[in-house]
Amino acid sequence: MAPKSKAQTSNSKGSVGGDKSKLKPAVAINARHILCAKYSKAMEAIEKLQGGAKFDAIAREYSEDKARAGGDLGWKPRGSLTRVFEDAAYALQPSTVDKPIYTIPPVKSSFGYHIIMVEGRR
Repeated sequence: MAPKSKAQTSNSKGSVGGDKSKLKPAVAINARHILCAKYSKAMEAIEKLQGGAKFDAIAREYSEDKARAGGDLGWKPRGSLTRVFEDAAYALQPSTVDKPIYTIPPVKSSFGYHIIMVEGRR
């Protein structure tokens, strides 16, 4: 079972991102995720991301939901996602699939374990 801690964020180089104090308030985010039913599979995907793999490629390989097309969820207004997912996603700095800033550890929801990245905020 996953540890119950607040989501931390890291990019593929291991530096911390997602500093809420530097983020402007947003009403919508452009998000991607990798959804895995098992924590171990999500951690395997994170290992590949830490090795420098592109987020969209790992999402196509590992994600177990309909967002398999690179994990793209599109623009999501505040309030349209599950609370735990939204809290983690809105705390992330925007990044790119080449150099993603994503949630570590994966975020646990009723759907499974999510590795989340945000491409844009508005």
